[in-house]
Amino acid sequence: MHRLWTLNKGNFKKLAVISSQFHTSLRTMAGKFGVQFEFNDEITSFLEKFNKLVINEALKNGTSRNAKVIDFQHPKELEILLDAKIQDQPSDEDEIMEYCRKVIQYSVKTGHPHFFNQLFGGIDPFGFAGEVLVHALNTNGHTYEIAPVFILLEKYLIEKMCGLIGFKEGDGIFSPGGTIANMYGMHMARFKLNKDLKTHGLYGSKPLQIFAQEDCHYSVQQASSFLGIGTENVIRVKTDGLGRMLTEDLDAKIQASKSEGNVPFIVMATAGTTVLGSIDPLEAVADICAKHQIWMHVDAAWAGGLLLSRKYKHLLHGIERADSVAWNPHKMMCAPIQCSTFLVRHPDILKECNACHAEYLFMPDKYYDVSYDSGDKAIQCGRKCDSLSLWLLWKAKGNLAFESQINEMVEKANNFEKKLKTTEGFRLVIPEAQCTNVTFWYIPPSLRGQPENEEWWNKVSKVAPFIKKEMVTSGTMMIQYQPLTSKKMVNFFRIIIKNPLVTDQDIDFIISEVERIGKDF
Repeated sequence: MHRLWTLNKGNFKKLAVISSQFHTSLRTMAGKFGVQFEFNDEITSFLEKFNKLVINEALKNGTSRNAKVIDFQHPKELEILLDAKIQDQPSDEDEIMEYCRKVIQYSVKTGHPHFFNQLFGGIDPFGFAGEVLVHALNTNGHTYEIAPVFILLEKYLIEKMCGLIGFKEGDGIFSPGGTIANMYGMHMARFKLNKDLKTHGLYGSKPLQIFAQEDCHYSVQQASSFLGIGTENVIRVKTDGLGRMLTEDLDAKIQASKSEGNVPFIVMATAGTTVLGSIDPLEAVADICAKHQIWMHVDAAWAGGLLLSRKYKHLLHGIERADSVAWNPHKMMCAPIQCSTFLVRHPDILKECNACHAEYLFMPDKYYDVSYDSGDKAIQCGRKCDSLSLWLLWKAKGNLAFESQINEMVEKANNFEKKLKTTEGFRLVIPEAQCTNVTFWYIPPSLRGQPENEEWWNKVSKVAPFIKKEMVTSGTMMIQYQPLTSKKMVNFFRIIIKNPLVTDQDIDFIISEVERIGKDF
């Protein structure tokens, strides 16, 4: 396996990891003892061609409104088109370039202004450059010894993000996704409850119980299973009409858990649910956690970005009282995937909980201040240095431009909601979202003016899948749909406004495209 590094002459860089050799002399040695080579003129020429392909096709064309969001193929058809089989003999340069073209052609262009499908999207050029540089330097983020720059950048960003939350002291770690960040919160809460569990395990202990709202992220269940707590010990709390946790129900269920001999040990509040973008009443949740002396974790993977906005950060009032927070900058802040953080108010608990003191990595008698070694705080040994990409895009924007970007996203979502309220055939799921999730049903002409009984709603449930299929197969747009069974709601659309490239014209295009396809339902 040979690593090939692209050196961009312009604003972008890209790394390709491929198996190939590019001249006859290299071919003759292949298959014996491996191949060693320097970055000569031929390799550099390939990398320049590759770099041009990435910039023109993946970045420029991938964000052009004149191009498709996706060239969709069904799985078996795509398997044939890709022809991914690896042969005994190396592929030549032309074959490698053709494979790269195929990868770009058939991949979803998540930077496209008509990609509204997920909570991530958009391509920040400085974040992209950071990703390339991280891969070019190819190191591990566990000790200052081998990642001095990245360790310092991570430390700075953790301190900055803790400050934005309102933690006077604190600590944190970059983690591989919000699911792991939520797992960290559960893990810390259990350790704080009983430190002996680290060494003795759960055997013989009373059942631990987790409390989360009914539309929390599924990672809460995953974490409960992974940590041996059990999915049946995830207690779902009711929500109001806007999808926010009902704290009266939370309090009652904690009381009931105690009376049944269980041990409530964590409340997993949500700031920005996946579907509705709802934010739990964090101040009231904090009061209940204080009353029962329970760890409060906030899954702010989605809405954490609102903390950058002086205009909208009040929506997360009370988050400063949390014990821990999950925050994904790869979502609202448009950092490259993956960029996720776990932030905790208690400065020493990460290391105390996770440290195993591996003597081959964390020697106390090193030649520098070993307090900068972060590996013993993490549950990983190998850890990608995700801090550079976030730091570089944040450095390039500055705090004020970032704040403006967040404000514009929220305001575009609010304007979109206003348009839907006055456009025939569109019906909002909730009257006003707290994040940039805009959710709605489209009622096609064939279903208007009819009694809204069970049969009618069953037909409405088929509208969104019908429209999405046509959008994706034609490549015009990607938007998400889903039911919400907790509210007995059938399939509806969810639009996420987060790509800075999105304009008012793009929002108008959503409406017109839904209408164009939906009229034939």
